[in-house]
Amino acid sequence: MEHHAVHPNATPEHAAAIGVYPPLPTPHGQPANQHHHLGGTGANSWVGNDANTLLVVATLITTLTYQLGTSVPGGYWQQDTPGTTSGGRQVTYHAGDPIMRDLHRPRYYVFMGASWVGFASSMVMTLSLLVRMPVDSRHVRWSFVVAYSSLVLTFVVSQPRTHLSVDIIIWLGVLALIWIIISLHPNHRARVIQDICCGRRGTT
Repeated sequence: MEHHAVHPNATPEHAAAIGVYPPLPTPHGQPANQHHHLGGTGANSWVGNDANTLLVVATLITTLTYQLGTSVPGGYWQQDTPGTTSGGRQVTYHAGDPIMRDLHRPRYYVFMGASWVGFASSMVMTLSLLVRMPVDSRHVRWSFVVAYSSLVLTFVVSQPRTHLSVDIIIWLGVLALIWIIISLHPNHRARVIQDICCGRRGTT
């Protein structure tokens, strides 16, 4: 009987066509064509990501959030500087204190909160991947969404002359958009994004 060499990644249909029996198993015991059309593990879905790639992304986010947390926009007072608060009270700004905290306190706390939340979320994502949690687990997905969107929040908050409430609304929008992108089926995702960006077409 003639034997044929088969590539390890050959599909069951290809193996059966050249006379190899039994056919190679498919994930979860599903036929290859059915599994291909489910959209759950394709290249266009979150589950299709490699854990090692996500681990690199988590490490990069951790590095970025650490640098953001230690580099406050506006810098630090270089020497003790006298000043006046909005209420007319005389104060002294001490050397080494963040300028943003003394002059824009609410914006400073939002910035630092976002950087710390992003740092913690990226650490959770890193640990989850290191202990071999599934890529599609809520721990991995939510930690990625929070960490990535926190980078956006720290960026918009650090920009001058922007309203703080608008910055938070932008962050919430990015948070929802990222969750939609990585959670929905590719077909449903395209429909939802089209509805959000273009609106539903009215019937004529």
